[in-house]
Amino acid sequence: MRKKLIAGNWKMNLDWNEAMTIFTDIIRLNGETNDHCDVVVIPPAPYLRYFFETTADLNSNIQVGAQDCSAQSSGAYTGEVAASMIHSVGAAYVLVGHSERREYHRESSDILSEKVERALEHGLIPIFCCGEKLDDRDNGNHTFVVDNQLDGTIFELSEDQFKQVVIAYEPVWAIGTGRTASPDQAQDMHSFIRGLVQSKYGESVASGTRILYGGSMKPANAVELLSQPDVDGGLIGGASLDPTQFLEIIKAAK
Repeated sequence: MRKKLIAGNWKMNLDWNEAMTIFTDIIRLNGETNDHCDVVVIPPAPYLRYFFETTADLNSNIQVGAQDCSAQSSGAYTGEVAASMIHSVGAAYVLVGHSERREYHRESSDILSEKVERALEHGLIPIFCCGEKLDDRDNGNHTFVVDNQLDGTIFELSEDQFKQVVIAYEPVWAIGTGRTASPDQAQDMHSFIRGLVQSKYGESVASGTRILYGGSMKPANAVELLSQPDVDGGLIGGASLDPTQFLEIIKAAK
């Protein structure tokens, strides 16, 4: 049985005081729920160490993740943050291949493959994002796009490496738009992805791989989305900035 994972991606939001207030509220509220799923909060990079220390001080089981890491290990790469640095400040997870990174920073499959490798080398769990744009969905190319995104990146990993990866399916047309894939659409794509994993690595690995849904999940649709057999959690955007909404989604992940 795959334990569900709820990850809140805060993107580039909140100043220091706002962030600490919201994070401590999430910890407090989550302390009132059962330990039925894993929870990760993914804040802007300057807050990572403080968030990790806060979880330790408050004895919270919430883990911390980074929104990106460098494809390089170290060196003259101004503005980049190495996976080793992220791990050293207490983060356990890192997003790789988010649609905004692909779109705004033109990240190629080769770069994403290097980022995954660096993350795994330094003990981070990559949450690897994939998903199609609206034109791809409307033209019936959505499965081709996702297959291609996986085939040129994480499907190059060894079986042992791949077992450490979480996949997040994020239909780009449903991110920040208020639109959401229907439960059937989400399940169909998650089932398709799991089938690809099985073809590459076998049934045992496929059955153990967690595949998250990331596309405008909120309390109103979380129960139905998370009840689908191949949806193993959520990569939450806007709703993760509201402690009450985020905790309602966590509660739905049973």
